[in-house]
Amino acid sequence: MKILMVCLGNICRSPLAEGILQHKVRQAGLNWTVESAGTNSYHTGDAPHPLSQKVALLHGIDISQQRARRLMGVDFERYDKIYALAGNVIADMRSLARQQFQPAKVDLLMNELYPGSNIDVPDPYYGEEPGYHEVFKMIDEACDMIISRYATLNTKRS
Repeated sequence: MKILMVCLGNICRSPLAEGILQHKVRQAGLNWTVESAGTNSYHTGDAPHPLSQKVALLHGIDISQQRARRLMGVDFERYDKIYALAGNVIADMRSLARQQFQPAKVDLLMNELYPGSNIDVPDPYYGEEPGYHEVFKMIDEACDMIISRYATLNTKRS
């Protein structure tokens, strides 16, 4: 299973999502690839936001080695599932990927917890530290559901 987490700049929400899901994948003993990207290129090459790193470390997850990169059309061929952290991200993904966009592979992350509700994970970039804790909690719960759903599917295929 190959999963890509996508937000705008790839420094706040999607690095957390990548780190959280990677951590859960390792704990579950799964052989999955989990990565992240952003739809803009403002932060390409940058490490995750210091508050994203801090909140992740408080939960035993080190995301400091991640580097922001921009989503590419070819990502729709590389990944089995692509999660957007907000609705505006899906619109940007569609625009960036053009003909390579595969809507069947794309969903909002929070739809894992609340199917069809289309809830955004709020962008904590302009806020204070408590917003990063809220975002971590939302992503953590959604990642539990991903593990629960897809680990079972992968086991049944084996």
